[in-house]
Amino acid sequence: MIDLVVDPLGYDIFLRSLLAVVMVGVACAVIGTYVVLKGLAFIGDAISHAAFPGVVAAYLLGGSYLIGATIAAVSTALATRYITRRGNLRSDTSIGVLFAGMFALGIFMFSTIRGYVGDLFGFLVGNVLAISPTDLVALVLLAAGTLVIVGILWKELLYATFDPLGAAASGLKVEFLEYLFLGLVALTIVISLQAVGIILVVAMLVTPPAAAQLLTVRFGRLVGWAVAISVASSVIGLYLSFWLDVASGATIVLTQTAAFLVALFVGPRRGMLARRAATHHLPVAE
Repeated sequence: MIDLVVDPLGYDIFLRSLLAVVMVGVACAVIGTYVVLKGLAFIGDAISHAAFPGVVAAYLLGGSYLIGATIAAVSTALATRYITRRGNLRSDTSIGVLFAGMFALGIFMFSTIRGYVGDLFGFLVGNVLAISPTDLVALVLLAAGTLVIVGILWKELLYATFDPLGAAASGLKVEFLEYLFLGLVALTIVISLQAVGIILVVAMLVTPPAAAQLLTVRFGRLVGWAVAISVASSVIGLYLSFWLDVASGATIVLTQTAAFLVALFVGPRRGMLARRAATHHLPVAE
């Protein structure tokens, strides 16, 4: 049993992948907690698809996918907020328009490439085991920078999340915080692309915080539980994909989904056991 855990560590590619999924897991859990509290799961899906033309453009130009994806994702995220405010539209309308347009652009650009392009298919479904040392360094730097910004401004972001009018009245630049937050979401999605792919990245953002919400209502504990669930399920999913020789991104997301279902069943406040205990007037541990 110990060999199943230790043996993969003898491969450099697995060690790189392990560090990558840990950093991605932490970043997605922290940013995802705000996404879930704001009710913005849809925008995570939209931004991830909007990054695709940036990935394709980077491939065509021979550049870094991180740079291409970052430009496409961040610009789309900021444009969504700008169009929503200036056009007096519902946010889901702006998101739907830009999401469809950018993804269509990516497919159009992709269709101009002749022959099979495995690298680009990998970004759709994820393949963290293929991460290069250069990509890993860039990923770690982006993830660390994102976490540092959130660490500095977590109170302001939280205040603007729960009470934007009160935050504005107290002197906080709420509009700036909104743009900053969308930029952070975009960066988090970019660093997650190679781990789980464009199609599944929204699950990395939403599932661990959603599971954590079933376990606690305090923000500090919520973030802690989300990080623990995200990192643990990402590591377990990576090991499972290595042992079973299956897609790493899908396995990680399935593991996180399993963790959510466990939390749904045993959560002390909202879980099925808690509701059953309340029905029978039984005490439930906090």
